[in-house]
Order: sequence, then structure tokens, then C-alpha cells
Amino acid sequence: MDERQLRDLIAQVKAGRMSRRGFIHTMVGLGLTAPLATQMLAYSGIAHAQPASAYKPTKRGGGGALKLLWWQGATLLNPHFAVGTKDQEGSRVFYEPLAAWDADGNLVPILAAEIPSFDNGGLARDGLSVTWKLKKGVQWHDGAPFTADDVVFNWEFAADPATAATTSGSYKEIKAEKLDSHTVRVRFSKPTPYWADPFVGTVGMLIPKHLFDGYRGAKSREAPTNLKPVGTGPYRFTDFKPGDMVRGTLNPNYHLPNRPHFDSIEMKGGGDAVSAARAVIQTGEFDYAWNMQVEDEILKRLEAGGKGRAVITQGANIEHIPVNVTDPWTEVDGERASVKTKHPLFSDPAVREAINMLVDRGSVQEHIYGRTGVATANFLNNPSRFRSPNMKWEFNVDKANQLLEAAGWKRGADGIRAKDGKKLKIVFQTSINAPRQKTQAIIKQACQKAGIDMELKSITASVYFSSDVANPDTYTKFFCDMQMYTTTMPQPDPERFMNQFCSWEAATKENKWQGRNISRWRSEEYDKTYRAAEAELDPVKRAALFIRMNDLVIAGRHIIPVVYRPRVSAVAAKLNAPLSGWDNDLWNLRDWYKDA
Repeated sequence: MDERQLRDLIAQVKAGRMSRRGFIHTMVGLGLTAPLATQMLAYSGIAHAQPASAYKPTKRGGGGALKLLWWQGATLLNPHFAVGTKDQEGSRVFYEPLAAWDADGNLVPILAAEIPSFDNGGLARDGLSVTWKLKKGVQWHDGAPFTADDVVFNWEFAADPATAATTSGSYKEIKAEKLDSHTVRVRFSKPTPYWADPFVGTVGMLIPKHLFDGYRGAKSREAPTNLKPVGTGPYRFTDFKPGDMVRGTLNPNYHLPNRPHFDSIEMKGGGDAVSAARAVIQTGEFDYAWNMQVEDEILKRLEAGGKGRAVITQGANIEHIPVNVTDPWTEVDGERASVKTKHPLFSDPAVREAINMLVDRGSVQEHIYGRTGVATANFLNNPSRFRSPNMKWEFNVDKANQLLEAAGWKRGADGIRAKDGKKLKIVFQTSINAPRQKTQAIIKQACQKAGIDMELKSITASVYFSSDVANPDTYTKFFCDMQMYTTTMPQPDPERFMNQFCSWEAATKENKWQGRNISRWRSEEYDKTYRAAEAELDPVKRAALFIRMNDLVIAGRHIIPVVYRPRVSAVAAKLNAPLSGWDNDLWNLRDWYKDA
């Protein structure tokens, strides 16, 4: 479709001859994503249509207890310090953003009175600012009013380097200013196509200024409210046992009528994915379980019982293997895996390429994940507009052997290859759950055939994904040679998702290992491409820049994608839980209810 045809379609929507839905479906059919199609309408001056809620209850409360099962339990409840999805979800029970993303990639107002647009004056046509009007009458759980001061404070809190916030990437290059008690303008330093990042979705959950103001910067970790949240959400905090249980009760002053439906909420942590799936789908002990990283064959057996179902939600989560750029076995200036070091084995590109060829993605999909994981060569897989056609994967033990042999890695009497006195011995870690251990075993078997000695390390999920900066076994420390985990993409735009390979995001001792670049791979070309995408307003050119970023990451083989993972949840038969692949599972917790 050329520009003239596109403008004609937009004109039809403006004139009412074509519906927004019809336009979006047409664009999706041409390979564009729903969020980008919606953005095109917004930039053409066509107001955003708010999705209708399917919520049915006609009164607040009366739904009993809502029992959730997160087999990786939350370890803290401050969204600005959330390490991984478990802490983000635990925080989302109590805290809310200005807006959230629905399943179709539409923005839904939460604490905002409306979604900014050209029509309502919220969006600047030069891409340099966005103005948010806040919902009035909203109270924090302690009764204090929610105002523009709180929004501005969250920018100051997250942008302060001394805070070491995991959300800093969304705030450090903007400026938030109060226009009046319920209006905030966000200014950008350059034209910004993806304006819906600060204060939106996963990184947008807002904490109260009056309780955190005395704990700025270096004192931020000392705030009592890090473990006893006071938010604006549908449930108020009652109890928290890190790694085990989060409890809340109905908020009688919630800012929407007839919500929430449930009288209380429990988020149980710990266990494993299979037992969590069984507790919802088979026994009905719980209403909902997150992240069903369970073999598809098991899920199908459990579904036959009829008490629950596996719900698959399209998103862009990726199970992948970072190959360490740094040396995890050498300490420099009191820091292991320092960016000042190079890995003794993986500095050789032949070794990285061989490892890439020894990951049998096809078997992992066929024998482990089934409908819940698709073999891929790309890190960025969705929306489809950003998916690279250039990357391919190949499983080939013979080629891996030839590569290593040609690079001078010779087999010893024990069958293990070595070069310059260094043996190809690798420690490969991940969290404990059956699909990951089976994936490790598949990779180890192939590596043995290529003369690589691989030690498998499995860490309890609550430890591996812990936010404890003193814990040496967290995935953010990356104190091993290779590791495996899933990175989530909680927004329909890849800007924040792809900043985890920017050099300034490297996880280090200095930033308490809170930087998003856990692999510590760095590339000047990548940084420049990312900066260009941040300011590119043309959606076609911008998509090409993200494809280039994906290709740069994959080509060096420091990142090895395994399977693209749609979100899989276990949901009780009578529970209505609106889910989205572009936000947290609990993005719309206020609309959850059970049929009678």
C-alpha cells in the first residue's frame, strides 16, 4: 500500500465511512500492528476510542477471596526497585500507572482522566511533549489526595542516579512539570515517537510523595513503604512475607464504582510451575497462576479435568541464553564479571558461533514447549512489524566441530577441547523448573558431542530472580559463563525492551546490578542505532532501526534466542481476568470478577 492509498483510508475514518476497527484490521492484514495502526490514527488527528469494559458486577465486594499463585514470589513491593516480573506484579496489586496497555495494544486510562491526543491538546505535533490530565478525586490508601505533585515526584525519584531505580531508563532523560494540581506535562529532549513510556504500564506505577519524599536517592532503600505499600489500587495492603505471601483487602474508596469485586486478595509465592498449574486447572485450589512454563503435554492433561484452562496471550517474551562478555571468575576492583574484563573463552567468536549451533531449538519446541514456545533466531519477535527476516537458526553438531577445530580448539585425551592451555569448560545456569532443566540437558548433550564440557547449575527461582543485592546467584549478577531466562516485553513498542543492550544500561556493582543490560554486551553502533530510533517519528524508518538492533545483537552470538514464548496463564473456569501481552498480568485487576 502506497502513501496515497494510506491517506485515503485515514480520510475515510475521519469522514466516518470506515470504522477505526476496520482500519486497524486492514493495517494488521498488511503486517502493521494494532498499536502502530492506532498511533497512525492519533498522529492524523483521530481521537483514541476507549475500549469498553466487560465488567459485570453491580456492586463493590461480595466476591470472596481472590487467590493467586505466583511460583516466583515477590521479594519487595516498590515498583521502582522491581527486579523481574514477580516484583512488578506484586507491586501492581497496590500501585497504578496513569495508563495501561490492553490486549490490542490500546492505551487505557487508569489514573489519567483521558489518553492524550492531538484533539484534546495532550500531544505536541513536534513530538517534544505530552500533557497528562489526572483523574480527580483519587485517594491514596491512607486517605491523602493523589495530585500532580505525586507524578512529578516519581520522575524525580526514578531519575536520581543515587536511587538506582530499575525504571530509571524511562525517566532520566525527560522532565516532568506540574501545570496545575491535576495536570502534568512531560517534556522530551528530542522528538519522541514513543511518548507513552514514562508513567505508563509496568514502569509507570506511581508511589506517594508524602511517604517517600524523605527517602530520596541513597536513602531510598530504607523506606518502610518499600515493604508496606500505600497505593491507589483496588486493594489495600494488609500483609507481606517476602518470597511467600502478599495480602490485601478491598479498597472501599476505590476511584471506580462497583470495584473491586473481591473482598480480599492473596498472592502466594513459591513452588514450581507444574504444581501451580495443577492447583488452578486440576484441583481448583487457586483462581489464577502466572507464567505456566510447563510442558504443553502436561497442560493438556490437566485441562481435561474441567476446573480451569490454560490461557495463551500473544506478546513478545523471549527465552534466551546470554553468553557472558565479561570474566565471571576474575575479580577487578572488588567486582566479578566486571565490564573491564573479557571472557577467557567467549572472546573467541568461533566458540560463540559453535554454541549457537549446538542449541537445538527445534527439539526444545517439539518436545517441551509445544504451543507455548516457538523456536526463533530473533530476540525481538513481536509485534510482527519489528521482526527481522534476516536471522536464521541452525542446529548442526558437525559444523560446530569443524568451527572449533579450525579455530585451534583441539580435543585432549579426555575428549575436551583446549587452546593455549584453556579448556572449553562452561558453567551454564538457570532457574529450577522442568522445561529449563530439560532444555539445559538437550544443550549439554550436543556440547559433549562437540568437545565442550558443560556444568549445569540450577538455582531456586526465588533466589535466581531475587532483588537482594548481596545474593551472588541472581541472574543480574551473571557470575557464570552462560545463563538462561525469559525477558518480558510489557509494552507494544520495543524501545524499552531493546534498551537492555545499551552500554549505559550495563548491570554493575556501582548501580547495584540494577542496570537492564545484564549480558553487558556493548556496541557503539548499537548505541547509535538506538538513539536514532528514540527520535525517529516515521514508523517505517523506526521499525527498520529496531530490526537493525536485533540483527546486531544476534550476529555477535552473545545473545542466543531459544523460543519466543506467548504468555501462558492458568485460569479457573469461572474467573474473568482480562489479560494483555503488552502489560503486567494484573494490569486490569480492578475488572477481575467471577461468574456466579
